[in-house]
Amino acid sequence: MYANNLNNKYSGALSMGVPGEIAGLHEAWLQHGRLNWRTLFQPAIKLARDGFVVAPYLASSIAKCAEKIMNDPGLQQVFAPNGRLLQAGDKCSNVELAQSLEAVAEQGPQAFYNGTVGEKFVKDVRDAGGILTMEDLKNYRVDIMDALAANVAGYTIYGMPPPSSGTLGMSLVLNILNSYGSSKAAVGNLGLHRMIEAMKHMFAVRMNLGDPAFVNTAKYMSQMLSQSYADKIQKMIVDNTTFPPEYYMNMESRWSQLRDHGTSHFCVVDAERNAVSMTTTINYGFGAGVLSPSTGILLNNEMGDFSAPTEITPDMLPPAPANFIEPNKRPLSSMTPIIVTKDNQLAGVMGGSGGLFIIPAVIQVFLNHFVLRMEPLTAVESPRVYHKLIPNTVLYENWTVIDGKHIELAGDRKAFLEERGHQLLAQAGGAIVQLVVQTLQSPIDVASENSRDSVNAQIFHGTLTAVSDPRKDGRPAAI
Repeated sequence: MYANNLNNKYSGALSMGVPGEIAGLHEAWLQHGRLNWRTLFQPAIKLARDGFVVAPYLASSIAKCAEKIMNDPGLQQVFAPNGRLLQAGDKCSNVELAQSLEAVAEQGPQAFYNGTVGEKFVKDVRDAGGILTMEDLKNYRVDIMDALAANVAGYTIYGMPPPSSGTLGMSLVLNILNSYGSSKAAVGNLGLHRMIEAMKHMFAVRMNLGDPAFVNTAKYMSQMLSQSYADKIQKMIVDNTTFPPEYYMNMESRWSQLRDHGTSHFCVVDAERNAVSMTTTINYGFGAGVLSPSTGILLNNEMGDFSAPTEITPDMLPPAPANFIEPNKRPLSSMTPIIVTKDNQLAGVMGGSGGLFIIPAVIQVFLNHFVLRMEPLTAVESPRVYHKLIPNTVLYENWTVIDGKHIELAGDRKAFLEERGHQLLAQAGGAIVQLVVQTLQSPIDVASENSRDSVNAQIFHGTLTAVSDPRKDGRPAAI
């Protein structure tokens, strides 16, 4: 499908994977929901129909993607009505999306997967050059998997198993730092150097992962969760130097890196300390660059997250076979939705958006708060560094964010890294991290009438603190 034109994997209707979010959310509601299904849709329907004020971050994204928007009639009708790109302060509405959401609210997911919304969507996709069929929608199935648990830094983190590489990547990096035998290993400039080196090893290993329904990931999952494997890698880290990319890749891990993008993330904690960490994505900003005019639904370009056998990538490494395209297969991702517990009590909920930058960002916020004991806001605001393994460059934050705050890695940290041979490059942007933490206090009894269990439960009800990353214009909220 992409052999003659690999651009179709990233842009246009052929880059779309079968949408699964409606089915996934419905399954979560069936298992854990309390409110009426229809009720859940009303705020989104109102926003889509009546419109919302374009915030500065969205306005910036619209401006950056101006050509993409103006080249697609569907995108243009929503984000450039009357031929003018929406700007901050303008009102944005999507009446067709409101109608689609109303149908799903009334009829359930079948309105999309086996109904009129799906039929209109399929027609629009095919008119745009795609190959989606109603059979594809009807045959979509939700995979329900147990959360992956890892014990790190005195906490237990729960997150997504493969095809997400986030939880495993986070576990490996934190276990490598744990190999130093002290939490001080992550402190200061030397701790920053060690973390960068650990991340480079992690990025090499993670490209062996893929959808476990199609590839055997057991060996690599075991390694990335193993303290003994982390101990071996830690011995390869030298405190006074860094190395070329080849140093971090063994013969089993010489694959081109994933180049995923975008995503959105939110964290929720309720009065009973039930917690949700959810990452959702259409991959690139404005996805495939196609919006279905009759349904208001924006097409994803998730096929771009797969590897392709014929692809020649910027790092000149071969594509990862574990992530090759197959029917019904899900692509590898960097999504890192995390729930953190301490002694079986909720300690935090976190996650990020920003494609391949998500894993490094979530790791750094975790270290900042749970290991280095920074206050939640400081933990999220602190300047971050990123690495892609290839090119062999440390990307450091140096930019002014939406609210006017300037974020830049300190000069002494940059100098320390350069002294060890790191090549540095300023980065305007990065991942966005959301964080909710609970101050752990003495447990209190929760009466059985307020619990789904027939016995009383010991649950911590500490103070909750929520932080939305100032790098974007999201905000924390409480009811």
